[in-house]
Amino acid sequence: MTGLNYDPKERSSVYSGDDPLAMLRRTMLYATGITYDEIKKPFIAVANTYTEIHPGHAHLRAIVDRVKAGIRSAGGIPFEFGTIALCDGLTEAHEGMNYALPSRQVIADSIEVAVRGHRYDAVVLVGSCDKIIPALLMAAARLDIPAIVVAGGSAPPGYWARGKVQVSTKTQNEEAGKIIALAPEIREEALSCLYPCAGACWGMGTANTMACLTEALGMSLPGDGTAPAVMANKLRLAEQAGEKIVQLLMAGINAGKIITAASLKNALMVDMAIGGSLNTVLHLPAIANELGLQLNLSEFDRMARETPHLANVEPNGPYFVVDFDRAGGVSGILKRLEGKIDGSVMTVTGKTMTENIKGFEVFDDEIIRPLDNPVHPYGGIAVLRGNLAMDGAVIKQVGLPKELWRFSGPAKVYDSEEDGIKALSGGVIKAGDVVVIRYEGPKGGPGMREMSFFRVLQKMLGLDQAFYLVTDGRFSGYSEGPCIGYLSPEAAIGGAIAIIRDGDMIEIDVEKRLLQLNVPNSVLTERRKTMAHTPKKVARGYLEIYRELVGPADQGAVLKIRK
Repeated sequence: MTGLNYDPKERSSVYSGDDPLAMLRRTMLYATGITYDEIKKPFIAVANTYTEIHPGHAHLRAIVDRVKAGIRSAGGIPFEFGTIALCDGLTEAHEGMNYALPSRQVIADSIEVAVRGHRYDAVVLVGSCDKIIPALLMAAARLDIPAIVVAGGSAPPGYWARGKVQVSTKTQNEEAGKIIALAPEIREEALSCLYPCAGACWGMGTANTMACLTEALGMSLPGDGTAPAVMANKLRLAEQAGEKIVQLLMAGINAGKIITAASLKNALMVDMAIGGSLNTVLHLPAIANELGLQLNLSEFDRMARETPHLANVEPNGPYFVVDFDRAGGVSGILKRLEGKIDGSVMTVTGKTMTENIKGFEVFDDEIIRPLDNPVHPYGGIAVLRGNLAMDGAVIKQVGLPKELWRFSGPAKVYDSEEDGIKALSGGVIKAGDVVVIRYEGPKGGPGMREMSFFRVLQKMLGLDQAFYLVTDGRFSGYSEGPCIGYLSPEAAIGGAIAIIRDGDMIEIDVEKRLLQLNVPNSVLTERRKTMAHTPKKVARGYLEIYRELVGPADQGAVLKIRK
């Protein structure tokens, strides 16, 4: 689209005017090679989270090139800038994990600073993976200018032909043990096959969940949420997004007209239907918070009771995201939920959600189940409460065998994941226990680390279903099984988890949504009186700032400025 009827006087930019300061700014733009005719066109920011070390982002340069081509063909001028992107997998089980969730704020803030500082008219946000896509949506909501998200896309599962190993959530820990024992030259061959190319991990972890929910929010083009990372369709969608952002600018459709209470409810419903990552309990409320909206844990639980689990995708089913894409993807899920979702919401296509999904269909009833034959009759997440979790704790109920919905056992208490791992490795933890790992919440961590390495070790030892884990930390997006996290209030602010002692009986009932410490109130009151000073782990630099300002997990772990 060319020849736009675009009046530079109406733009947010400060570069095209006739005042002396605008002229001075233009001299700097001319130094970049821009022409006078280009100065009069819309300035479109392209926020690229490309980084060379991150497998989910290593291909983003090619995607961004197509975004910029689309912007130019539509009559805009693209300006690319970068920001950080941490890979949760690369930060696993060392101090880097303390920075994973806090990086969400850094990314959102850096995009705000770049876009506001240089007064762009609109923004295309390109990224992938766990904290990055939520940060892009937070930035879009905060800026409230025309915005589109282009997700990096998922990779297919890996396959090692020599060992006939297919990567899957169900087998990766078992196969990992075999691979570790191989001779070095063969071991490295195997390791190099398990992740076959750039892109987000293959199942419905946080990366792909958030890409799907971005599409469900209306903030990405139909199909973008599941389009594989290195397929030609992802490049086509990227160029279309570049064209569309200029059209959104012309139409005056800002992000605040798309991310609304109604569209957040749609995304939450899709979250339950796809059996999405538990980390959405942090990310959707954080996005809502940017618009002054509230999305609490009670809404997650209510939606889980009302919405069946339809997507038979890992880690809650046998299929991968590339299979989900071929079956119809997010549009297929939205089609299944038609009549339940609010179809009147606006999307980045410039059309309503109902208009977007008209004509879409589901191509595989086993991968995307009908409403009358769901994978589970309930949605992905259950929120538990009780005297141990007054503000809530979260479990993935679609990844939990029904025989483990009720459980009671004595507590084994540890003040860090490392301490828990030592106990598990040393045989201290037994079947029937309830392991408690505390001081790993947003403040206690600081940074709310994943307790994934503990769970991996638990599986490798054959104890996956033998005992429960309860923590104020969080889990990988691939979490399933008897693990309860995101417990609030956390130990570091004096939550009840801080006063549990070894041997205390803990009762869990997923059906009743109960997480209860079965100790007399009088005893708990006395413990609080004598409770030692809350221990704090050493934190310097950004983590020190983060710990001071971060809010509770049940409110999205967003930073709060104290007044």
